[in-house]
Amino acid sequence: MMCLHVVGMEYIEVYMIRWQCVVIEMKLLWCKLNLIPTMEKPALGYVSLTLHSHLPYVVNHGTWPHGLEWLLEAAAETYLPLLRIIGELETEGLALNANVNLSPVLLEQLSHPVFKDEFPLYLKRKIEAAQVDEQAFLAKGENHLSAVAIYWQEWYSKALHDFEIWNGNIISGFRRFNDSGSIEVITCAATHGYFPLLGLDEAIRAQIRTGIETHIKHFGTRPRGIWIPECGYRPHGMWHSPVLWEGAQEYERKGVEELLAEQGIEYFFVDSHMLSNTGTHFPYERAITGRALHFEEENIQPSASYYQPYFAGDPKEHGKSVTFFVRDPRTSVQVWSGDQGYPGDSAYLEFHKKHWPGGHRYWRVTSPRLDLALKLPYVPQTASAHTVGHAQHFVQIATETIKKYPTSNGITPILSAPFDAELFGHWWFEGPQFLKHLAREISKPGTPLKMITAGKYLDENPPKSCIQLPEGSWGKNGTNEVWLNSANEWTWKHIYPAERFVHEMAQGEKYLGNDSATRLAKLICRELLLLQSSDWQFLITMKDARDYAEKRFTDHLNEFKVLTDIWRTFESTGLIDAASLEIIRKIECVDSIFSDVDPACWR
Repeated sequence: MMCLHVVGMEYIEVYMIRWQCVVIEMKLLWCKLNLIPTMEKPALGYVSLTLHSHLPYVVNHGTWPHGLEWLLEAAAETYLPLLRIIGELETEGLALNANVNLSPVLLEQLSHPVFKDEFPLYLKRKIEAAQVDEQAFLAKGENHLSAVAIYWQEWYSKALHDFEIWNGNIISGFRRFNDSGSIEVITCAATHGYFPLLGLDEAIRAQIRTGIETHIKHFGTRPRGIWIPECGYRPHGMWHSPVLWEGAQEYERKGVEELLAEQGIEYFFVDSHMLSNTGTHFPYERAITGRALHFEEENIQPSASYYQPYFAGDPKEHGKSVTFFVRDPRTSVQVWSGDQGYPGDSAYLEFHKKHWPGGHRYWRVTSPRLDLALKLPYVPQTASAHTVGHAQHFVQIATETIKKYPTSNGITPILSAPFDAELFGHWWFEGPQFLKHLAREISKPGTPLKMITAGKYLDENPPKSCIQLPEGSWGKNGTNEVWLNSANEWTWKHIYPAERFVHEMAQGEKYLGNDSATRLAKLICRELLLLQSSDWQFLITMKDARDYAEKRFTDHLNEFKVLTDIWRTFESTGLIDAASLEIIRKIECVDSIFSDVDPACWR
């Protein structure tokens, strides 16, 4: 509603701004209805960003330093800022046109009452901590740091305001922009289970189906695409357990694309080394070691173009087809590398140095490898200005890349740039601003590129050929080694028998027609999904939160064992006693996600 106290020229200015917003909205609607003919030249090529948002299940499982704090930080620093810049672009008549994945387990947490109650309290704590910092810095004569403390007060107040605008429902914001066409929301495996190492086809199928059903629950539509966890792909073929356990068998397994096709998924993403002649994971390893990247000088060429889609496997063999997009190596390093990429810019906020007890950050990168004690004070305005130049540079190198792969066979080239969404805002604080400026730069007249979602691109450029992919991931060396090594292989010795148990339970169908038994069967399935989360193996390997990951896996394993003992008693007696029902109730209260999980997924 227009403020009544605005008069004179101020009234006119407000009226004109609101009228311009109405005109923009009408133009967007007319364009969608094809009522305005387009005179634009065909794009030289497309840029398709994919933002993969995921956190393991942490609600009711600890707070700080590991646990719910992870979710609160990501919501404040990544998810709300993303919604903010998408909305700002829409008011300008622009769209980010990115593929955005919110993993099913993340969706369940963002909609969880515990998160919704705790998040505004967290934001208020951050505001209060910044107020304390402001006074402390002033008392020591550190006026610049005091000004940064005021910046944090305003920043977290804005986050609280945004949360209130969405009525405490962050998911509704992503649904709103998905429905408007500004983004395309895709799905993921239910708990981010790592496909190449899961033991049964039924286990992967259940991860996919539960993920799709959770997506429909929160967005009202079926997803077209999926983020396969860690870009982990496995082809059709014989499979045997990589660890020894009683009951291990060798048998023929379906390829990931076959299981995706069964559920109506149209596309997924793989890392660039999957198309290399040698399979070498060269660009990323060289970035980590600090060697300069000169792709044109490498004597390594992909066996197929990174810049067009392909069918995975041979659609003729399976009767259905699923498309994959390939990660562009050059732009990927520019965005995620803290040493050679944009996040390492001297002006950007230093992630690792915090001021306690509030945990706010007051220093800038200065130099990526500089000792934390020597970091210089952060200047928000300078950092923000640098995102414009980096967006321009991204467009420049993307244009140079696309020019080398012109349209052929009727397929316009596409540069696919997938990233963890938490990189933008959480790890790289200025990342959301970079995304906003990137969309603005690409939308400028004369820019030969356009941003596009994967679904829209496939509608115009369906694949013309197929490729049989090898097994691989976007992890270290492009293999499974992050999720299977001497430090975490013990987890798989428990996961495989658990998968077998749930499969046999589902096959028997004895839970049908008995409410208590159905409730128990669903909870057993839920605990298996939580056991399969790839985050536990990842955190064990990375060591930073190894104790937390090992405890979480062990806790879920113990709960699984308790529940399966109850199930065996039910199988033999047909009864579930009051004490067992109380155990079920307590576990349900703690692991309160995927309440509608269907045991039939494992049949």
